[in-house]
Amino acid sequence: MNMNSTWEDFYAKHPPPQDLAQSEALLKEFIERQLERNNKVVLVTSGGTTTPLEHNTVRFVDNFSAGTRGAVSAEYFLENGYAVIFMHRVKSLEPFSRHFIGYKVLDMLEMKQQEGKSVITVQSQYTEKLASILHKYKEALNQDKLLQLTFTTVSEYLWLLRSACQALACLKNKAILYLAAAVSDFYIPSNELSVHKISSSGPPTISLKLVPKLLAPLVNLWVPQAFVVSFKLETDENLLISKARSALNKYKHNLVIANMLQTRKQQVIIVNHENDYVISLTDEQLNKGEEIEKLIVNNLIDRHQCFIRSTEKVK
Repeated sequence: MNMNSTWEDFYAKHPPPQDLAQSEALLKEFIERQLERNNKVVLVTSGGTTTPLEHNTVRFVDNFSAGTRGAVSAEYFLENGYAVIFMHRVKSLEPFSRHFIGYKVLDMLEMKQQEGKSVITVQSQYTEKLASILHKYKEALNQDKLLQLTFTTVSEYLWLLRSACQALACLKNKAILYLAAAVSDFYIPSNELSVHKISSSGPPTISLKLVPKLLAPLVNLWVPQAFVVSFKLETDENLLISKARSALNKYKHNLVIANMLQTRKQQVIIVNHENDYVISLTDEQLNKGEEIEKLIVNNLIDRHQCFIRSTEKVK
């Protein structure tokens, strides 16, 4: 089976999510507004995808990802004036609210009675941090620069990704695709799924198939003029650069951000068609709470500006 029939076959055999039409309407309207304002737009995909083992899903295979990279990066893109479509796994980290994971939010609040009414305030030690984050969040919403969409399964992700790409195509070189989601490599075809919960009377035999790689149609068909960034996560350092460069050569997109599982919060390697180079934080920076995503996003924005200038010269 050739490459095209593989991804086309996936869409032919898996029904779209029930809310896809609603998501497509939101995408269309959001992108039209950004186009009118001449804004640059980044699609950030974030979090892992599930592979259901039943139609009435009780069990599933999951992909490791809390969505940290995507959520943090989305904030830095917003800080730099980009509009952001944040396409994330349900219950994974989100921009702004991610700062309060681990906090007991109710413990941050105080309640007093004033003139017979309950008044809720934030405890003083949390006020400054909360005010800063709330300001940035409200600013993004008031400026109409943040759209959030969700997925859970790998099928939902692939349908939503294609719709988002097709909607973004009109932005041409002003669009960035920042594909940070951890997408399942394997799936069970819809017509082979058990309708109900698999019996636990004995170990089941499950036949998995490879999820089609969508970078090829994405780069060649859906958003051919966009700046496309993919990610490569490995646990074997000896494979990291070779796999990243192999993907770059195969799919002809703009660059790969390669990282090791163990050091992903402190170091990444940017692999492009000319060379590769390291972006990293020192131990001191890491201990201070600095985030490598700020450096990654700043670097990408510089490269995107160069990309825009070079593609406009070609015209």
